[in-house]
Amino acid sequence: MKQQVYLYRRRGIYYLQDTKTGKQQSLDTKDRNTASRLLEIKRQTVADPGFNQFLLKTCLSTQDPQLSKRTWLTVMDQMQTHGKESSRDRCARAMQSAEFERLRELKLIETSAEDFLTILNGGKVSVLHYLKRLHNLALGLGWIAFPILAPRLWPKPQFKPKRAITAKEHQLILAAEKNPERNLYYQLLWEIGASQSDAASLTAENIDWPTRALTYFRMKTGEQAQLAISKKLAAILNQLPTEGFLFPAISQTSANDRAAEFCRRCRLLGIQGASLHSYRYAWAERAKTCGYPERFAQAALGHNSKAVHRAYAKRAQFKLPSLDDYECAQKLNN
Repeated sequence: MKQQVYLYRRRGIYYLQDTKTGKQQSLDTKDRNTASRLLEIKRQTVADPGFNQFLLKTCLSTQDPQLSKRTWLTVMDQMQTHGKESSRDRCARAMQSAEFERLRELKLIETSAEDFLTILNGGKVSVLHYLKRLHNLALGLGWIAFPILAPRLWPKPQFKPKRAITAKEHQLILAAEKNPERNLYYQLLWEIGASQSDAASLTAENIDWPTRALTYFRMKTGEQAQLAISKKLAAILNQLPTEGFLFPAISQTSANDRAAEFCRRCRLLGIQGASLHSYRYAWAERAKTCGYPERFAQAALGHNSKAVHRAYAKRAQFKLPSLDDYECAQKLNN
């Protein structure tokens, strides 16, 4: 029987030649016995595709006995110990999704690119995000020897379009919302552009009336956000409790419940494509439109805000003053 792979030597170095594909591979050795052993391994791999996996298991088991037994459930559990509490909670919910069901008990050493591609066929951005995190964590911990899916083969995430809520839509929501606490909550979101969880967690201690400043640390990033209290914001804050949570009932609800209630309100009003996070985008776009300096917007929303980057990069439109006019205005102000 003619072998698909054979050995030859050129300038003292041994090479492999695949007669089917024409591919040539240097063995980087001048020793005939070493080259012959590598040839036999290559022929065995061609004849039995599962031989590679067997060989890899054998090699890895000498370093860590658990490597050949570890499943993706172990990686999932490990990933849920990283990050802030809110991030761990989101991760735990994501790992319970049906898309990851077939992955849980699958051994890392037996996972193929096809397994990943099957999971990714659903096209959900969250599934892509968390699967890539699982893969990179396992790779970083040395629990898999090489990438299961090459970087160029990972699909690009297709995010749903995000938009800011308009002033008209905001007024419609306020007119329809009869619950006083939720009404004030939406008014506060419009004035400060906080994320829904940050706003719901605000307490009276976050307000410094002598300096007229509202300061809090973002739950997601830990970054500080600080805003000057305007007349409109002061009017809203004066209607809220002077101790404890500013929104006692809302602070006890989950982010999903708050989002669901807002979506219900929008649906009844015929408002499409808006979410509570749309208030954050609206604040950033309003800041850009009126010429509010980007560094001030970053400080107000918390540094590294994606909403600010998005608005200041391309979304919001504003009239750019000439340098001469801007300098004159600054001199008058000074």
